[in-house]
Amino acid sequence: MITLFILLFYQPARAVSTDLKPVHLRTEYKTNPVVDAAKPRLSWELTSATRGQLQTAYQIMVASSPALLAANKADFWNSAKQAGSATHQIEYAGKPLPARAVCFWKVRSWDKTGQPGAWSAPARWEMGLLDKADWKAEWIGNDLTALGKGKTYHLPPAPFFRKETNLKGPIKRARLYVTSLGLYEFQINGKRVGNDHFVPGWTDYNKRVYYQTYEVTSHLKAGKNALGAIVAEGWYAGYLGYALLIGNPVVKSFYGDVPLLKAQLEVEYGTGERETIATDQTWKTTHGPILEADILNGETYNANLEFEKWSETGYVDTKWKNSTVYPDKPERKLEVYPGNQIQVFQELKPKTVTLKSGGRYLFDLGQNFAGVVRLHVKGHKGDTIRLKFGEMLFPNGEIMTENLRKARATDTYILKGAKDGETWTPKFTYHGFQYVEATGFKTAPGLDAITGIVLSSATPLAGSFETDNPLINKLYQNIVWTQRSNYFDIPTDCPQRDERLAWTGDAQAYVKSATFNNDIAAFFTKWLVDLNDAQRADHAYPLYAPAPNVRKTDTYSPGWSESGIVCPYIIYKTYGDTRVIRKFWPNMVAYLAFMQAKSKGEFVYKERSFEDISPKGGYGDWLSVGKKTPPDLLASLYYGYTASLMAEMARAIDKPDEAVYYEGVFDQIKQAFLKQYTDETGKFKTNQAAYGDGEGYVIEGKSGFDGHTQTAYANAIYMHMLTPEHTQKAGNWLMDLIKENDHKLATGFLGLKPLLPALSSTGNSQEAYRLLLSTEYPSWGFEVVNGANTIWERWNSYIKGKGFENNSGMNSFNHYAFGSVNEWLFGNAAGIKVGEAGYKTVTIRPEIASEGINSVKATYHSINGMIESGWKKSGSNLTVQITIPVNTSATVFIPTTQPATVLESAKSLKTNPAILVNEFKDGYLQLEIGSGKYQFTSQN
Repeated sequence: MITLFILLFYQPARAVSTDLKPVHLRTEYKTNPVVDAAKPRLSWELTSATRGQLQTAYQIMVASSPALLAANKADFWNSAKQAGSATHQIEYAGKPLPARAVCFWKVRSWDKTGQPGAWSAPARWEMGLLDKADWKAEWIGNDLTALGKGKTYHLPPAPFFRKETNLKGPIKRARLYVTSLGLYEFQINGKRVGNDHFVPGWTDYNKRVYYQTYEVTSHLKAGKNALGAIVAEGWYAGYLGYALLIGNPVVKSFYGDVPLLKAQLEVEYGTGERETIATDQTWKTTHGPILEADILNGETYNANLEFEKWSETGYVDTKWKNSTVYPDKPERKLEVYPGNQIQVFQELKPKTVTLKSGGRYLFDLGQNFAGVVRLHVKGHKGDTIRLKFGEMLFPNGEIMTENLRKARATDTYILKGAKDGETWTPKFTYHGFQYVEATGFKTAPGLDAITGIVLSSATPLAGSFETDNPLINKLYQNIVWTQRSNYFDIPTDCPQRDERLAWTGDAQAYVKSATFNNDIAAFFTKWLVDLNDAQRADHAYPLYAPAPNVRKTDTYSPGWSESGIVCPYIIYKTYGDTRVIRKFWPNMVAYLAFMQAKSKGEFVYKERSFEDISPKGGYGDWLSVGKKTPPDLLASLYYGYTASLMAEMARAIDKPDEAVYYEGVFDQIKQAFLKQYTDETGKFKTNQAAYGDGEGYVIEGKSGFDGHTQTAYANAIYMHMLTPEHTQKAGNWLMDLIKENDHKLATGFLGLKPLLPALSSTGNSQEAYRLLLSTEYPSWGFEVVNGANTIWERWNSYIKGKGFENNSGMNSFNHYAFGSVNEWLFGNAAGIKVGEAGYKTVTIRPEIASEGINSVKATYHSINGMIESGWKKSGSNLTVQITIPVNTSATVFIPTTQPATVLESAKSLKTNPAILVNEFKDGYLQLEIGSGKYQFTSQN
């Protein structure tokens, strides 16, 4: 298609300037980052007011200083003019870059007429420490395990570390390289370093740990300087998951017992001399006001034990002891953090504060979210404020905390009695909540006593979605808030209870939806490492990653393990990222080999094929309603689906032989599936008797297994497992099942994502809209009318006037899996679908609701630039507004029953050189367009 548009819009070169300009320069998906990739990938977007504008060539310059770059003296790399349209995933190909190198770069592009545009504004990246030999720092710690108190929760205090050093002047630049086994906060001369929280992030600490790099020149001065750090157990040594709940032999300290710190400050003076101050045994350590700090269980702070100005110079630390040096693991890698750090997203003021019995005060922050609160209180020395957190209230107005299970989720602050009041924010815990119950106030608190601090991985905003229907707008906001709450270093299932694990089934079902809301490229660059680090010895991908042994029977599950294939594929398609495929290709190949061996060479999983895992068959269509789809049938569909994705990815990384192989596997799976799971008419079936009474399987409602389900057909259609004729028949059966169910869905985690897309692709868009707009149980609207401001784990998590479902067992009110409808909102209601990987080409094919919604507007900031698609009905008239970014082409389908009435900007399409009219078919006029803003009108 790109070639078509070059021919369509190409004009002979002439001596005129072009307005084509590169913007939004990034390295490894980030703006001015620190990286440790030997060949960092560069990207940019392009702006131009010219319709159909394309890049025909580019030139990149990389220099060691801004001055050299400005003078076009590219001492690191000058790509020279490179023909091509690529604007992302461009690998650096200059001189080998040493550790600490700072690289300044710019780019320019040639337009469709062959004219060079202006150079971009300069950007930069910096190389981190590339080898363990670059590290002079040692791991230091302070074993306070014996000070942990409590029968249920063993929570020792958090250690403090400090070091004073004398620096010569003047200081040209300074970098702090810092990490921990556990969580850390670093301070220099009394000032917190950076805006990141929960650093260095959760990994399999036995295999790798990430570090952060901070530019700290402004923190330092000539003469005496003080360095300080606080370290907490975090994911390394704290409580994880439901280990305590189920009585696991190990409930905490899954990676180690003592949290450790590793840091080095590198200073470069104006003279060129360098100096390094690194953690070693000379650093002083003690414990103080942070009596307890645990991610799940909360933080306890005694302000009477504070060390005033402890991280400033001149503090007397004679009562502190020397740190203990701990050995490193030779096999453990130390790498630059590749994801998006957790940061404060916003602050929330309480809507109300209500006095409850017993002197308790209930604060309503108006939104369920992940984070902490900042407490402001005035009282006497020794007064104790306790904060409990909940997502919902009982009908009687009391806070509901049963669904937290064994997560204590309590923060405690002991006052020192400061006359002007005291302010405290926990550092090393977080909660999922909307309501805060506070005890210990001696006088009635005002609304300013509590402030909500929303924390989330700082994934850049990418999309927006709005309609004229308040119910759907609220649903979309609920999806966004749920993703914000759970994209927390890893894609957790929930932010509140004793779990907070990155369940792979949830992750793969939702990942495509996530791409429309935020730029998740860097976030998944990090998590896919976690996932592959956790790949099992048998090559199955685990149930969650990282994968500490919180339950012996947690192994793998069909529909969950495929995350190791599905997620890299979505990152590839969304961002044009082939490096992620190459990096994990051996792992993915090994997993497909495992699945093939599991099928015993038959290319299908017959009933009871997965009886050896727990639960039997795996988790299947988790939390579905009614008849249960056989897990082996679903496993067979996923086997075929992943084989087809492997074939496509193989071609993307120039492995044609392997592509042919996986295409062959896909064909064999499709044939074997039809033979095993369809009758003579093509209807799906299963041998229900093979499962007996279902003991050991997941059967919601104990209603038995059936192949003829919404989930089975939706997945088969979505995964292209059927012939075109059979696909339509499956779509008809899917419609029949929905009608028989009183026009209600019956799907769970694995069936929901493909449900509406399957309806749309088989000509049943209006039924998809009917399900979207429903407010009856089970539906998204049912949650909204029952007060939801996030997506619930269960369709019936709460019913007004009735109460809660399975609170003490499993009932999260902040669970993104059922938010996977977002994929349909953007891809079908707004009609935005990726074509060539990285949105090099895009399809815009909006589906117009017959009732309930009269307008839709979606924006999506792709790696190529901003895409917009919106439609509005007014009587028999339809307006469709579309924006296509520079260097992108689109196939557009304008809904109409009268193709001759279609106009663009009130002008005939035939006279518009920027539009190529193809054909009218199935109620759509098909067009080809290039970049620019377009307004189409049609009559129906």
